[in-house]
This record gives sequence, C-alpha cells and structure tokens, in this order.
Amino acid sequence: MEKPTLVVLAAGMGSRYGGLKQIDSFTPQGDTIIDFSIYDALRAGFGKFVFIIRKSFEAEFKEIFNKKLEGKAEVDYVYQELDCVPEAFVNSERTKPWGTGHALLMAKDAVKENFAIINADDFYSREAFESMAKALMETDKTSYNFKTMAYLLKNTVSDHGYVSRGECQVNENGFLVDVTERTHIEKIDGKLMRKDDHGEFISIDPDTVVSMNFWGFTPKCFEFGEELFLNFLEQNKENLKAEFYLPTIVNEILKSGKASVEVLKSEAKWFGVTYKEDKAIVQAAIEALKAAEVYPENLW
Repeated sequence: MEKPTLVVLAAGMGSRYGGLKQIDSFTPQGDTIIDFSIYDALRAGFGKFVFIIRKSFEAEFKEIFNKKLEGKAEVDYVYQELDCVPEAFVNSERTKPWGTGHALLMAKDAVKENFAIINADDFYSREAFESMAKALMETDKTSYNFKTMAYLLKNTVSDHGYVSRGECQVNENGFLVDVTERTHIEKIDGKLMRKDDHGEFISIDPDTVVSMNFWGFTPKCFEFGEELFLNFLEQNKENLKAEFYLPTIVNEILKSGKASVEVLKSEAKWFGVTYKEDKAIVQAAIEALKAAEVYPENLW
C-alpha cells in the first residue's frame, strides 16, 4: 500500500499576524505548528512531505525541517512566487502570493501519489490525520475520488478578529455538493457573523460545516484548475490583492461531474494563528496536550 504525501501550504506572508507564523515557535522546545502536523502525519502513515514556500525564506525552512525529517520521510520543496504565472500577468507592484489554488497547481510535478494538503498555521488534531491517511491509502490513485476534512464553524474561529473559511454543503450521503469561500467570518457580541457580497454582516450558524483547507486528492486533481486559473488571471489583471482559492478548484471538480469529494468530519477544536493575540491561546492548548501526554515533551 503506497504511503500518501502531505503537502503543506506555507508561502503566505502572515500580514494579519505580523510575520512568518509558519516558523514561529510555540513551545519552550521551539516547536512550530507545522511540527505537530508532521508528527501526527508521520504516525498516521504519511511517507513524504512537500512544502510550498517562497525562496525568500527557503534557508530557514530547510534549517528547521530537513534535520527533523532526515531518515523518517522524503522531503521536497516547491516554490510559489509572484512571477510563477504567464509573463503577461506578472505585475511588479503585487506583493501578495496568488492564493491556495495557485499553490496547489505549483505542486503538480512534486506529487505523483495520493496526497493531503493543509495550511501551515492550523492545528488539525491527530485523529484528523489518521482518518485522512486511512482514506487516502484505501483510494485508487487513478480515481477521481477525493476527500475533505470538515470541521464545525464554532470550533474554528478566532476571538481576535475575522477568519476566512470554506462553507460546505454536504448531501445526505456525506459527499460535498458545493464549497463557498467566506472571506470574513467574525465573532461579534458573542454571535458568529459573516459579510455578504455587499459587505453587510449577516448571521451564520455556528454548526455550519466548514473546510479548513485539509483536502485529500489523487494526482487526478491536477487535471482541474489550470484553465480556471488563466481565466482568473485575465479577470483580475489590475487587482493586486486578488487570490485564487483552492475551493474554486474544488467547485470546478464538483461541477465537472467527473469526480466526488467525500466529507470526513472532525469534532476536534481547531486552533491556529491568524492574529498575534492567538499565540497565547495556541501555546496554552499545546501545553495542555503535552501535559495530557498526547504529545511527548520533545517531539524530535
């Protein structure tokens, strides 16, 4: 049985956090959030790790992760740069990466087996990795049977500002029908609200099923998205902040009728860092997990 690969989305600039949260330390031992994802993924059966990063912090990434994974798994790096687009669309004024959908397309040559893709700055829980690894190992890599790990919205929000989440519509058989990127969900006076298309706040059900960008794909997923991205570039030539999101590709997958996306559900309470103020909460949560011996004092 071929071991799946874990692709880590780590090319973001952390503008709301105020720095490179991907390699920020959250424990006295210097652990990053990615360390916990890697630790859980290795134990769940993932055999290779592909980091999608930018050249500007390549040295720091390799310094941190190469020695930890040496002898344990294969490691590869893929670069998502502002100029990784056709020449006609390169804009020297742009400072923001092109988004998670673009990042996925960058990984095409590095991934030849079933794989999961995650955000670098989200803590997903051990059970989520075990469930995803099992599902991927049982999936024919020539098939169009994809997966997503879904969470309840109320378990995935920050107390310190807005977050973006993929709102999932799931049918009675547990398969994804649609995913809508909600770019602004915020807790206001104790209630969860989201911005609609006009920028007005409307309420959103705390039990809404959401994607945290934890997807499971076969290599067939790369057949979708490239044409979509070119259309996106054409439509957003002048928009320096426009991002091509992974759920946009997933919706294309669903619309095609060729593929299905099974929804694996996690009851876990997510934690992650969108804002600097989130750091203390994450540190306390990790400390509690180590105290409960879910993780050893020294991961490596």
